Amino acid sequence: MGANSPFLKPVRFYGILDTGYVAESALKDKCEALVSAGCRIIQLRAKKESHSKRSEIADKLLPLFESEGSPFFIINDDADLAARVCKLIPNGGLHVGQDDLSPHEARKAIGNGILGLSTHSIEQAKAANSLNDTLDYFAVGPVYATATKPGRPAVGLQLVSEVAHMNPSLPWFAIGGVNMDTAASVRAAGAERIVAVSAVLAPDNTALAVRQLIKNFLG
Repeated sequence: MGANSPFLKPVRFYGILDTGYVAESALKDKCEALVSAGCRIIQLRAKKESHSKRSEIADKLLPLFESEGSPFFIINDDADLAARVCKLIPNGGLHVGQDDLSPHEARKAIGNGILGLSTHSIEQAKAANSLNDTLDYFAVGPVYATATKPGRPAVGLQLVSEVAHMNPSLPWFAIGGVNMDTAASVRAAGAERIVAVSAVLAPDNTALAVRQLIKNFLG
């Protein structure tokens, strides 16, 4: 099991700061809201930004993750930036997709930082779980069609159920279209942890939205 995996076992919600939904000027406020809501892991996803702009954004957010007990700060698909963040704080990390840097290469890049991988099928989920000496967690989705992942077909609740029945040794998160209306169904399918983007970023009161979403999820 990844060295950081035990810290994620009790986590129920994974927050994502997506620049596709939040203006750069509002990112710090949204990040503070996620932290205040008790998020233990927060990812910066800035797909359309350049490496330099992504680095600039990360540096502005970094102070929110520097104190003892701060959440994990994960960088999406930018190994160089994640490696730098991991040298600055012990709670930094990287999330990669199936077409990005391989998990082994990613691990070499970030050292002891937290490392996650996206999966979209039962085969990919099994492969991810077998890398429990390299990965700290994996994500399963998109459960429902979502604008966050345009062009990516929904995997549905069936895959969530299949992964749950695997009883993975690694913590795993259901992602994609998880919102106030769908959270209970995702839980019923067997998910223990969720990721949400627009459902909590779009509301003005993001902290309240996170708490309500978790309540809906846990029932």
